[in-house]
Amino acid sequence: MKITKDMTIGEVIRQFPKSVEVLMGFGMGCVGCPSAQAETIGEAAQVHGLNIDELLEALNKGI
Repeated sequence: MKITKDMTIGEVIRQFPKSVEVLMGFGMGCVGCPSAQAETIGEAAQVHGLNIDELLEALNKGI
């Protein structure tokens, strides 16, 4: 399975625990906050000003 921009942060963390390290490395310290359960990877990347393609590549390599 591959991580996509439409998956929620909570979903990604539950399915791929190693993704927490990658997300934190990109400055996304909100991995444990309640909004992460409903916010998608794409939405979070936009809010944090991150390149979604770079983030997805790193996440999929990191899992």
